[in-house]
Amino acid sequence: MPEKTIALYISSLQKGGAERVIANLADYLYSRGYRVVLVTTHKREDEYQVSERICRVISEPAGNQLGKGRIGNFCVRFKKLRRIWKEYRPDVILSFIGKNNLMALMTSFGYGIPVVVSVRSDPKREYGNGLLKFLAKTLFRLAAGVVLQTKESFAFFPKGIRKKAVILKNPINPQFFRERYQGEREKVIVTVGRVDENKNHQMLVDAFAGISAEFPEYKLIIYGDGQKRRELIERVKSLGMEEKILFPGNIENVADAIYKTRVFVLSSNKEGMPNALIEAMVMGLTVISTDCPCGGPKELIDPGVNGLLTKVGDVNEMKENLQYVLNNLQIADLMGEKAKKTCEIYSPSKTLLEWEKYLNLLAFSHR
Repeated sequence: MPEKTIALYISSLQKGGAERVIANLADYLYSRGYRVVLVTTHKREDEYQVSERICRVISEPAGNQLGKGRIGNFCVRFKKLRRIWKEYRPDVILSFIGKNNLMALMTSFGYGIPVVVSVRSDPKREYGNGLLKFLAKTLFRLAAGVVLQTKESFAFFPKGIRKKAVILKNPINPQFFRERYQGEREKVIVTVGRVDENKNHQMLVDAFAGISAEFPEYKLIIYGDGQKRRELIERVKSLGMEEKILFPGNIENVADAIYKTRVFVLSSNKEGMPNALIEAMVMGLTVISTDCPCGGPKELIDPGVNGLLTKVGDVNEMKENLQYVLNNLQIADLMGEKAKKTCEIYSPSKTLLEWEKYLNLLAFSHR
């Protein structure tokens, strides 16, 4: 039987939730004997690493091929990506996020290659303006399959697209699957993620600042980097809390760093099914998350049972939830134990196989 080729397409492997999933998929599919072509628009610093044996292709044209104006540059990028599909002739293309999904569908048109598009966040965020919304609701009809993150996200699409849409669980890195820590926990509140507008770390900083005097032994640690990091550091300085709120940036050993901490917080305005929250839950941390669209945290957390939910942007409610957890450590530990049980279904041995079966099904059905 000839070797099957699966192409994975994303902007880069720079650290983030979607990038982590596609890197995990690439390594898994390669280990299963597929020829994996990993197409990224760019190659960035601080990327997730994949096997050197995986074929990595950069779709962004050389600088001397650009500079032809917006429409001209689009045409150059379009033609290069189309040439990539023609050269490698994958049995199926899996694309991740926003405009990449639209480009994958347009550039592969006429080649007979089934394309699976995956929306990794709230569709209203990924396709926020009128043109992108129109294109998504139109072009997704050409997709062989559509992977969504939550039940709530189906409502964005017309019926014809909903019929071909599925939810596939995120494959979580095996390093997070370990026995729940039973010793005395570090007096640390932690969050992990890109430091940008959507993650709304400012809300968490303000909430923590509001309870810090009541819990002087606790620190807040924000792991990650992004465009808002410098601004947030300056805000912490203005609050005089440089010793209580720390910004280590991106680190390699996230699982080890958060393993013994007391509380994990997700303060996002919008999310799909957030990897960082699942990772914290599967390690048995006590979790607090915003009840953000498109409903991922709400599907994971049963409030008061395996975690707590907070209204988006509500600093006061976040303060109250932090106070409740830190004042009731025995209850917090029970929530952490139940959080771990909730998320054990995200074991990579199960989730990666689901992705493989789905991609195989579409590759064969379109031959």
